[in-house]
Amino acid sequence: MPLIQVVVLALLQGITEFLPISSSAHLALAPWLLGWKDQGLAFDIALHAGTLLAVLLYFFRDWVQIIAQGLGFRTGFDPELKRNPNLLWLLAAGSIPIGVAGLLLKDFVESTLRTPMVMGGMLIAVALVMELADRAGRQHKSIDHVSMIDTITIGFAQVLALVPGTSRSGITIAAGLFRHLDRPTAARFSFLLATPAVAAAAAKAFYDLSKQGGIPVELRVHLAVGIAVSAISGCFAISFLINHLKRHSLRFFVYYRIILGIIVIALAFRHPAE
Repeated sequence: MPLIQVVVLALLQGITEFLPISSSAHLALAPWLLGWKDQGLAFDIALHAGTLLAVLLYFFRDWVQIIAQGLGFRTGFDPELKRNPNLLWLLAAGSIPIGVAGLLLKDFVESTLRTPMVMGGMLIAVALVMELADRAGRQHKSIDHVSMIDTITIGFAQVLALVPGTSRSGITIAAGLFRHLDRPTAARFSFLLATPAVAAAAAKAFYDLSKQGGIPVELRVHLAVGIAVSAISGCFAISFLINHLKRHSLRFFVYYRIILGIIVIALAFRHPAE
């Protein structure tokens, strides 16, 4: 795989995994439009690992405090996290739906739903859900007020992220808004909840690759570049989105998704799969 392809796909992963515009759609569409071959399992690992590294780096202090408090230790300096000492167990409970659905539905989703028509339709449909959530939510709850009902609701919403074109951050932020979280809290909680799922996906990909003999020597430099680029761009994307949502609504991303969805559907009609 050419290095430029590695960099482009890693940038796409890092940016679109955290912005509510669907990483799966962008990563599927880029090779389709540019005529690139499938990047393969080894590169999928690099993208998952880079994404995981991004959330762990950006939310490192949060995770240290959340884990410590969940185990009964009083540590950390975030006052909102201090007022929600059971957040670790809430996040664990909220991760159960995506864990079960991933095991049961992953093969079906990848073999049946990974089509331009599905991606385009989900880009538009979730955009409308995001707009409705942005208007309907009262947005008065910070992370210290996140409850079990909030967590389970957002956790079930995360299951929809298995469908290409959905966007994990888009659908979980929308669910958080429907549960009346304020916008920055909805994004922050979305990323915290995504961490176990991304870690599980990376572990599964490493396991699958180990059964095939591990990472080929000739790909190690490319994979290292992919991990670094996706991690760095992911950190910037997280920071941008949280700061954006402190002052603005989701409307820019709603418009972007609708326009992209229309383009994808039009291209699908014009260039149907063989």
